[in-house]
Order: sequence, then structure tokens, then C-alpha cells
Amino acid sequence: MTEEQKKELRLKERLARVRRIEITAQRLVNEQLSGRYHSVFKGRGMSFDEVRPYTPGDEPRTIDWNVSARTGEVFVKRFTEERELNVLILADASLSMDFGLSAADFRTGGGIVKEELTKQGLAAQIGAAIALSAQRNNDRVGLLVFGADVQTFIPPKKGRQHALRVIREILEMRYAGAPTDLAGALSYMGRIMKRRAAVFILSDFLSADFEERLRVSTRRHDVHGFVIRDPIEQELFPAGVLTMQDLETGELKAVHTGRQFLERYRKTKQEEDLALEQVFKRLKVPYTRFSTGAAYDRPLAGHFARLKGKTL
Repeated sequence: MTEEQKKELRLKERLARVRRIEITAQRLVNEQLSGRYHSVFKGRGMSFDEVRPYTPGDEPRTIDWNVSARTGEVFVKRFTEERELNVLILADASLSMDFGLSAADFRTGGGIVKEELTKQGLAAQIGAAIALSAQRNNDRVGLLVFGADVQTFIPPKKGRQHALRVIREILEMRYAGAPTDLAGALSYMGRIMKRRAAVFILSDFLSADFEERLRVSTRRHDVHGFVIRDPIEQELFPAGVLTMQDLETGELKAVHTGRQFLERYRKTKQEEDLALEQVFKRLKVPYTRFSTGAAYDRPLAGHFARLKGKTL
């Protein structure tokens, strides 16, 4: 096979994968997500309309103190609800996302098959479902890919072709170095996303010191944490001496996977998961865990079902 033929084959495989994920995500949107997504995101954004004199019944929090002080009379700000929502997908492209040794059920036209997924591959499938849900709801959807720094930013726009572009970018994103800088990605988002948005972070959250930037982000945006894991990295088994690699730095180290090591490893992972859960709870960020070893449709539908009726 010539190099030209190999390139053509790789292109066909990539296009087939995009199409397959699009079909799977569209089926999920049609069957489970559309109604739940719409009931949660009916157009949450509020835009400034005008300043007008205060009338009895106006909420004190709407008072425009600058105008009131300047005129000597009480004025309030009037806002109108934006029917269209901005949706931004933050996709982690760090080295640790290029990991996955588990197989999950994958539905095709011919039935259900097993497919091995990396965490990045699972993030792409979840991102595709979110993008198509936004498109179906006539919302704008955009993408921010990050790792050690911001790799790609696609501003939110409407339309099916734009949603498909977002899906392709997630599928084809290159691994963006280490260590993961989620705080930097959130800071970048804060500078460029001036309008309120529903923000979905697709990551394993193996990043340090991001809580304060996440707190700042929640003041303007509706932030959702989608925690992506692989069962193997959570639960090791006795296997003698193993060469293990740090998923963020790539550093190699030989370890003996005896009973004491495995107990320490499990305890460390449990403590890390608990610490992350506490961050989300402190900041009131809705979150859901996903696994490369299980189908993502139920957790994703369940996430929106839990939010139904809540004020975001």
C-alpha cells in the first residue's frame, strides 16, 4: 500500500468515525436527551434592556446605584430573557485523557458491539451529544480545547453544520501537553465569554489549583462537571512488578503491586475523588461521573433529569 493510499484510508476511517458518533449521538438526543435538555435550558441568559424609575414591587437587587446617586432618584435596571442560550464545551486534551483499557457497549445499526475507548474518545461522544442537543434547541454551541494551555477555541454559533464542526474538532484534537491547566482554561474563558453560558467541562480533573477559577466562573456561567474515568486507573490488581507511567508527565517508575501498595493506591484514589466531589459541592456545581467501561447515555440523561425544575 502506497503512502497516498494509507492517507486516503486514514481519512475514510476518520470520516466514518465522525459519522458513526454523529448517528449514535443523534439517536440519544432523539430518544432521551432532547426533552430533558430543553426543560433545563429554556433560555437562561438575561441581557440588559434599560434603566427606568423605581416602582413599588421592584426588587432591591435591581437598583442601579450609580444612576440613582447621580440623579437623586431611585432607578432600577431592567433585563430581558434571552431565548437563545450559549453553550460552551471545555474538552480536556491533556496526556492523561489518552488512556483507556476498558470496553463499553456501543450501539450500531446492526446491534450492540463492544468498543475500546480512551477517556478522550468518551469525551468526544459526550460532547457530540451536547452539541447536537444544543443545535436541536436552537442554541449556540462552541468549543474550548485545553491541556497545558488553550489549544482551540470555536466561538458559540447556531446551526447543524457548526455543531458538526465542533464534533469533528473534538474527535481530531491533538494532545495538548502536560500538566493540565484547567485554571488557565477557565481564566481564558472568563476573558472571552462575556455573555452567560452553560459550560460543560469534559475532563478527568487531574489538574491542580483550579477551585478559585472555577468559583469565579460560576458567578457568571452555569458550570457542569463531567468527570471521565477508566476503571483500570481506579482499581489496580496484583501483577508483580509493573512499570507505571504518570498520566500527566509521562514519567516512568517501577513499582511492586503488592497488597500494601494496592491498599495505598486505592486509598489515594478514594481521597482524590472525595476531594473533587467536595469542590463541586462547595461551589454548587452539578456533576456526573462517566466511565469508559460503561455506556454514557444513562448518566448523561440522568444529569439533565436531576436538574429539571431547578434554577441554574
